Amino acid sequence: MTPDTFRRLALELPEAVEGTHMSKPDFRVGGRIFATLGRPNEEWGMVALKPHEQDLLVGAEPVMYRPVPGGWGKRGCTYVNLAEVDEVSLRSALLMAWRGKAAKRLAARHAALVDA
Repeated sequence: MTPDTFRRLALELPEAVEGTHMSKPDFRVGGRIFATLGRPNEEWGMVALKPHEQDLLVGAEPVMYRPVPGGWGKRGCTYVNLAEVDEVSLRSALLMAWRGKAAKRLAARHAALVDA
């Protein structure tokens, strides 16, 4: 997985836009960050999941995903190992993160995607 592929998958989600947060690329929906690149370094990304979603991904794929240390990780922020993650798994993780940050009305308009 490359940062460019991560970026492409994030921006394929409805109304997703790229911005910056602390000098690193981030991906937002409705102004809310659902993913970032380059944290803790260029070999990683981050998805903002719900804690139970984080538990599922980390439990199933501990080489691909790990909780962000500290309070952010306890709230669901999850590092993505770009060298290990595959496109199918990352697409699913990004969708979960997007769904958690998108307005309910937006998610409802894209129910087929959200329920996939």
